[in-house]
Amino acid sequence: MPRGTIRGTVLIETILAAFEMDEIIYELREHSSGLNCGRWDYIFSVIKKFRNNPAFILPERSAVGMTVPFMDAYVRLLIKTCHRRGVHAMGGMAAQIPIKDNPAANEVAMSKVRADKLREVKAGHDGTWVAHPDLVKIALAIFNEYMPQPNQLFKRRDDVMVTANDLLNVRNIPGGISEKGIRDNLSVALTYMESWLHGLGCVPIHNLMEDAATAEISRSQLWQWVKHGARTTEGKIITKEWVNQLLNEELATIKKSLGDQKYSKSKYPRAKEMLSKTIGGGDYAEFLTTLCYDDILTLRSTISKL
Repeated sequence: MPRGTIRGTVLIETILAAFEMDEIIYELREHSSGLNCGRWDYIFSVIKKFRNNPAFILPERSAVGMTVPFMDAYVRLLIKTCHRRGVHAMGGMAAQIPIKDNPAANEVAMSKVRADKLREVKAGHDGTWVAHPDLVKIALAIFNEYMPQPNQLFKRRDDVMVTANDLLNVRNIPGGISEKGIRDNLSVALTYMESWLHGLGCVPIHNLMEDAATAEISRSQLWQWVKHGARTTEGKIITKEWVNQLLNEELATIKKSLGDQKYSKSKYPRAKEMLSKTIGGGDYAEFLTTLCYDDILTLRSTISKL
């Protein structure tokens, strides 16, 4: 096959990559068809790189959407950079999955997908991702209506001027930190790590299809809040002791919902043990998965006798 027959789209999901979009496009010029926006991995990267700086404390996950200043700057810069270079700017993934046993909840979820895809196509994206096949028709309908042509490369976005400060502007994001937000992060991180220890890397949690990025941002936020003594909206200081107390409570809730027999076969105790080590504001593992690998891999050495 001729060189360039197979091409990939590069996910810009670290804060450092956001500063090198032109360079990435150039280096992969014969192998890439464009760049792709993400969400959770990118937010995780921002927290991870600036975790020791109290100026970078973010509110709970649900408040950090694609329209907050630093995320909006990242999206606008990606579209402008791609279209200036004649390659595609792909939108992010809608993580929602259909809720078949609750029509009302399902409609709320699907309306979020529609709003997200409408935002993307109006911003100038050339395509998008979804987590479930049933969402393809929703994304297609919106992109076909607002992008009847194959792409939007003609939208050069010359009006966009994004600076380094814009990419790092985490100030004044609406929303704070609630006890529910802390519990949600603990629950999601626990559930994902337990599944990962069973060998599952893509897991439906709370009607969203989650991967490691969700667990990473969950525990990184917990670490960050404890490290800097962040306060909840109720004024309570987030301490290591309190977070561990809530972790124990969340584990007890999971145990009760599973029942003793299922819980005994689960890996929740091990997940809890590992998670507790990296949310206390002290030691910070580069990746949660590096903590888990030893539990699912066995390395054997053999000595050949001559």
